[in-house]
Amino acid sequence: MPRLRAAFYGDDFTGSVDALLQFARRGWTGRLFVGLPDAAALERAASECDVVGIAGIARSLSTADLDGEVRPVLQALVALQPRVVQYKACSTADSSPTIGSIGRVLELGRELVGEQTVPFVFAQPDFGRYTLHGVHFAAEGGIVYRLDRQPTMSTHPTTPMTEPDLAVHFSHQTDLPIGSIPFTAYGGDDGADLADRILGSGDAAVVLDAVLDEHLEVIGRALRRLDEPLFAVGSGGLSLAIAAAEGEEPAPLPSRTGSSGPVLAVSGSRSSQTRRQMDAAAAAGWLVQPLALGASRASAQLDWVLSALRAGNSVALSSDDADTTAADRPVLEALADAAAAMVAGAAGAGAARRIIVCGGDTSSRVTRQLGVESLSIAANPEGNVVLLTAHSADPAIDGLELLLKGGQVGGVDLFDSIRALGG
Repeated sequence: MPRLRAAFYGDDFTGSVDALLQFARRGWTGRLFVGLPDAAALERAASECDVVGIAGIARSLSTADLDGEVRPVLQALVALQPRVVQYKACSTADSSPTIGSIGRVLELGRELVGEQTVPFVFAQPDFGRYTLHGVHFAAEGGIVYRLDRQPTMSTHPTTPMTEPDLAVHFSHQTDLPIGSIPFTAYGGDDGADLADRILGSGDAAVVLDAVLDEHLEVIGRALRRLDEPLFAVGSGGLSLAIAAAEGEEPAPLPSRTGSSGPVLAVSGSRSSQTRRQMDAAAAAGWLVQPLALGASRASAQLDWVLSALRAGNSVALSSDDADTTAADRPVLEALADAAAAMVAGAAGAGAARRIIVCGGDTSSRVTRQLGVESLSIAANPEGNVVLLTAHSADPAIDGLELLLKGGQVGGVDLFDSIRALGG
């Protein structure tokens, strides 16, 4: 059996999909599992694919609960003997000492994969994420902000970002030493100098700069020179760096599928970009309503959704304007569960075969409640937007097309562009 090129764990669903996309862009075949499958399923995928991923929920977990999620996954991935094990984290470095702690992940990775210095790569230039002299920047609305001033991340409800220097940010989450290496110290394009800098740093982890894709390519070549299996932490930019190091040319992906019919979009995201996408969908003729919370309201809304879809109308259910007074649990959790119930009802009734899900936690709950076992890439319509094929033992779910997107992903007219793909 050929050696598995890479394996990764994604700390949320939308990020896991992005990692799968970055590998696919270099022609790598892959399968993304929804949660940890049994060993036989993993080994079968490893024998058939270049990269295997597991989508998880660690980004939303307390540090006390993180071990129970991450430890068994890393152990299972290491058992596949890949060249690289990536912990795929968000490109906006979402984490804190108490929620989604990357510091604790670093400790686990060094324990379970290997104790050499762990590269941290959070830059992803094609997505507007840049690291310069260790300081992280993220674009929003066409403007690049320092991370602690970026409108969404500076006010994030769970992990607000107050420190843009990533080494400092992550040092608050562990006692292990974390350093950084600026791009000005990378040396030659073959990555040899950078590999020496990483190995000689003396730190448990080092944050690596990238402002251009060329920086990622140098990083990838440097990582190839480190001992295997290598443990590395970072965004889809890291995934691209790993794949690019193999020297294969970018591989074009299909931009559309053969599916047709109305689309259902649901959101647990409260980002301003998702709101703009909802408004644009309404202007394009979609039927848009706030997501209903509470059993009686949800039942009535599902009846309305099914009726609208069967009449050929695309439907979008928003969350930022939802009436949360009926929530019987934390608001974000209640919104995600309500969105998942709507999708399960529509898919189970056969009323829609293409679903857009906005928000990482919402995507996780939707795929789990649908009984999706794994996902593969069906099409890449634009940028970092990916349509996925769901694989499930349930015939009503198997073959369903899902777009799982983070709150800030996609252009304003994303929803209607997805509807237009099916004619």
